[in-house]
Amino acid sequence: MSYYTHRPITSWAEEDKPREKLLKRGVSSLTDAELLGILFGTGTRENSAIDLGRKVLEEVGSLHQLARTDVRELMKIKGIGKAKAVALVSAFELARRKGTLTEDRVKISSSESVANYLAPKLEDLSQEVFYLLFLNRNNEIKAEKMIFKGGVSATVIDPKIVFKEAINHLASAMIVAHNHPSGNLTPSKADHESTRKLVERENSLIFMYWIISLSP
Repeated sequence: MSYYTHRPITSWAEEDKPREKLLKRGVSSLTDAELLGILFGTGTRENSAIDLGRKVLEEVGSLHQLARTDVRELMKIKGIGKAKAVALVSAFELARRKGTLTEDRVKISSSESVANYLAPKLEDLSQEVFYLLFLNRNNEIKAEKMIFKGGVSATVIDPKIVFKEAINHLASAMIVAHNHPSGNLTPSKADHESTRKLVERENSLIFMYWIISLSP
């Protein structure tokens, strides 16, 4: 469809318009740029909505990186205003939430099961965070909470707040997970120190701590 470049979508052949294409051939028939074009709704004077979607992907680098880009960064791209940036960030957040939905409580049996559960929640984050999972007596997740959002490479954890949250949720066990946006699997000195402080404050709760390092 290169002959459509920079032409408004309204002037395209009916079968090539992304919405009509989705309805006739299914959503899987659309390219990433076409899906973004539908999400944007409109283009600019210079670019159609699909051209704009293609431009965004080229500037950001990949869909994975796009999912990690916040509203302010998106608005730096020519043609992306507040409405389009907010719509895009909202769409990725819905995708993340959908990936974590489950009708039954998830039972934790290993560090691998923790990683599988938390991956959709943490893999697109550009900042380090601590994430709490509160378990019942059967090691099933009964509640969860993100705390202590930090910078790109460091965050600080307060044991008093962590254990207060566990008590408030009447947790029989607790998991504290910490991501490394850089993909580095090696715990830092600060990670070891945070673990030491948490273990020192452990009382009647079973305490489990895993580094969940998710590479981009």
